[in-house]
Amino acid sequence: MSEYTFLTGPADWWRQAVVYQIYPRSFADENGDGIGDLKGIISRIPYLKKLGVDAVWLSPFYPSALADGGYDVADYRDVDPRIGTLTEFDEMVNELHRNEIRIFVDIVPNHSSDLHPWFQAALKAAPGSTERERYIFRDGKGEHGEIRPSELVSHFGPTGWTRITEPDGKPGQWYMHLFAKEQPDFNWDNPEVREDFLKTLRFWSDRGVDGYRVDVAHALVKNLKGGHLPNRLAFDLEVMKNDGTDDLFDRDEVHEIYAEWRKVFNQYDPPRVAVAEAWVHANRRAAYASEKGLGQAFSFDLLGAPWRAKKFKEIIDYNLKSAKSYGSSTTWVFSNHDVIRHATRFGLPNGTNLTEWFLSPDRESKINFKQGLERARAATMLILALPGSTYLYQGEELGLHEPLNIPSERMQDPQWFRNPGKALSRDGCRVPLPWSASGTSFGFGPGGSHLPQPSWFADVAVDKQDGVEGSTLELYRQALSLRRKLQTVEELRWVNHIFNNKVVHFVRPNGWQSITNFGEKLVKLPAGNVVLTSQPLVDGKIGPNTTVWLTK
Repeated sequence: MSEYTFLTGPADWWRQAVVYQIYPRSFADENGDGIGDLKGIISRIPYLKKLGVDAVWLSPFYPSALADGGYDVADYRDVDPRIGTLTEFDEMVNELHRNEIRIFVDIVPNHSSDLHPWFQAALKAAPGSTERERYIFRDGKGEHGEIRPSELVSHFGPTGWTRITEPDGKPGQWYMHLFAKEQPDFNWDNPEVREDFLKTLRFWSDRGVDGYRVDVAHALVKNLKGGHLPNRLAFDLEVMKNDGTDDLFDRDEVHEIYAEWRKVFNQYDPPRVAVAEAWVHANRRAAYASEKGLGQAFSFDLLGAPWRAKKFKEIIDYNLKSAKSYGSSTTWVFSNHDVIRHATRFGLPNGTNLTEWFLSPDRESKINFKQGLERARAATMLILALPGSTYLYQGEELGLHEPLNIPSERMQDPQWFRNPGKALSRDGCRVPLPWSASGTSFGFGPGGSHLPQPSWFADVAVDKQDGVEGSTLELYRQALSLRRKLQTVEELRWVNHIFNNKVVHFVRPNGWQSITNFGEKLVKLPAGNVVLTSQPLVDGKIGPNTTVWLTK
């Protein structure tokens, strides 16, 4: 194990960390094949160090057919050859650690790729075999088994069941997949599945990985007992039970799995940590973030919040109190690889239905780009001043809007082309980053990019913002540097503005103040030293869509 570099430090280093999400295929391409790679990430570690993040989170880099952007994993303990090698992964981890940056990796436990050796073995085996018991195979209904086993939709299409051809060439059983048909769901009632994932966690932890982001953490255990099969025609949170008995999601039994994971995590020093991607009712997050479980759970409440002071304060207050009640820390996030970038969302009118907007032919004309960027900068400064950890998404530090003019034939997202006219595409937020104002791929790599980049990337590239006072990149660098110096115990005190309900104002125990103006009127500055503003002050006052930090 001497070839691996480990970071020591307190066991709770993650509680107020800033974590930067890297979508590997779109971050930096060193070998010129149009796909980002580990060498590209290594080459940009100085950039990450200067930005001031505490950790990076790598979206899947495993061997994959890319049916769902890498979330269809063919081998959980290797690297996609198009992205790199295990040796390069080790080099990357070591270099990150030398720069005091920790690393989270994505773990995808609900489903594998249909190219995974286990699933390929299941296709060749007989019904009822050990190989098929690793997944969820069932006989169909009807005289010849031609009717799918239950009325279950998938996230990416009309059905969550696909029928296979048996080894003898005849139509056979069906398998369950909550996502694409290339992503068969594991059977987590099977001890062999559970043990194999423990092996995977040890594999990466032994190589120096500090933490895990757990994909679809709430979906592993399904109600399959006694021949029962779940029915579901929609996946809205409103149809999910909030008492641990839902057929498909957030069942109480899932926490037995994470208790086993925690035993593995605690074998390391400092203990490994994980954050759950669990789209569950707010009152159900606690178990995922328990010290007996994963440690943290994403709060996505701000992802859909309108630009209103009252709503922001309610969400923040609820999450702070909730996290305190179960001993974890809050997580704040505005953008990731699955959602429209927040600079664009904040440029749309409050209450906009994002799917309807995206599917409209004049979607770009509905965006107030200036407003969106101003609000995005203000919102990010606000959450960076809060107790808890903040998760940033690559490119938001450049103020990137969502690229909206990707031709349909270039799109890669199954959510788009398997739900024509019904879903938005996530490809826009996955467009490769602009590092320079010139070049065929704006510095992403010497061979173009796997998704088309818009011409306006030239105006927001890293080299156009580097060292430029007032640029979004420099704002992030300054904010993260100040945050590291000012961060204190996980408490705050709200300050009410009696005559203005469009202000979110709080004070941390060391006197650090954050004030965000959600309204149109100027807000008077309280006493204190101004150390950072998301927009310049207006006649010594806080303008609209602006956050200001002050110290004693």
